[in-house]
Amino acid sequence: MTRPISPPLEPMLARAAEQIPEGQGWRYEPKWDGFRAIVFRDGDDVHVGSRKGQPLQRFFPEILDPLMAALPASSVVDGEIIIATPRGLDFDALQMRLHPAASRVKRLAGETPATVILFDLLADGADDLRSRPLVTRRELLLGAVTPNARIAITPQTADLEEATDWFTRYEGAGLDGLIAKPEDSTYRSGERGWTKIKHLRTVDCVVGGYRLETTGDRVGSLLLGLYDEEGVLHHVGHTSSFAAKEKRELLQLLAPLEGGESFGHGRTPGAPSRWTREKDAAWTQLKPSLVCEVSFDHLQGQRFRHAARFLRWRDDRDPMSCTYDQLTPADAFRLGDIVDLPDAG
Repeated sequence: MTRPISPPLEPMLARAAEQIPEGQGWRYEPKWDGFRAIVFRDGDDVHVGSRKGQPLQRFFPEILDPLMAALPASSVVDGEIIIATPRGLDFDALQMRLHPAASRVKRLAGETPATVILFDLLADGADDLRSRPLVTRRELLLGAVTPNARIAITPQTADLEEATDWFTRYEGAGLDGLIAKPEDSTYRSGERGWTKIKHLRTVDCVVGGYRLETTGDRVGSLLLGLYDEEGVLHHVGHTSSFAAKEKRELLQLLAPLEGGESFGHGRTPGAPSRWTREKDAAWTQLKPSLVCEVSFDHLQGQRFRHAARFLRWRDDRDPMSCTYDQLTPADAFRLGDIVDLPDAG
């Protein structure tokens, strides 16, 4: 049987919104924090493509047999590869898999096995389903896929109240927010036809340093820190959301604080790691006396995954009071609380 879609295939995307869309005709799903994956099965061959079309199957060998067991013999599905731990979803563990050494990949596959969460069926046998409405593809997905210990189908609801509960309740487990999809929508590769609503939280951080822009005449970013229980300041991210004029003025504001001691005993900007690039290494340390409030969308371990947005200065806040306690710890997490994931047989 000839499969109607071949790799690579660009996935359908979502446009960001601040509020959950309301009204008739919406379907809501949790927004998973993982690697987007288009899976192509053709008999004994399974190809897992990334969002950019790159093959992923060799980095996640533990999902190949479960995909064979779960999917129709000739099919194409859209989903997300995640790694779930008792503390929530672990994006760091996913990124550690993208490693050239097969022995390391094999070891990590045993220590922290991945799970695939499926949310769309694009082809079944010779039928290309992309022109069918979402609700039809959802029904066909439920009928075609047999979940197992490593393969699950994402929950979906048309109930706004239930979706709002998911948005709040699953944040502690590391889920990104919600995806809202028009129930009559067709699958259009590369188009932002869905809506994503991400968590946005605020926190007061200590300004422990700064980096200059390449021009050298203005601040490129402020380096942000939080104190741990021992009173050690850890670098958690940066904010660069300033106009050009403000960036020049910041140099004058920060000049009296240069030469103070902030980072260096905990997580430090520019410390050697797989996250650091050489051009990021140069930074100026400041006396940790300034506090600012920032907003962020996601924590990755004990740091902000993306740049935080500067909101305001907090002259009323004691820097030592800016601790990790401001961040709600992840609740005890069981993937089975969110999706139907049968035990291994």
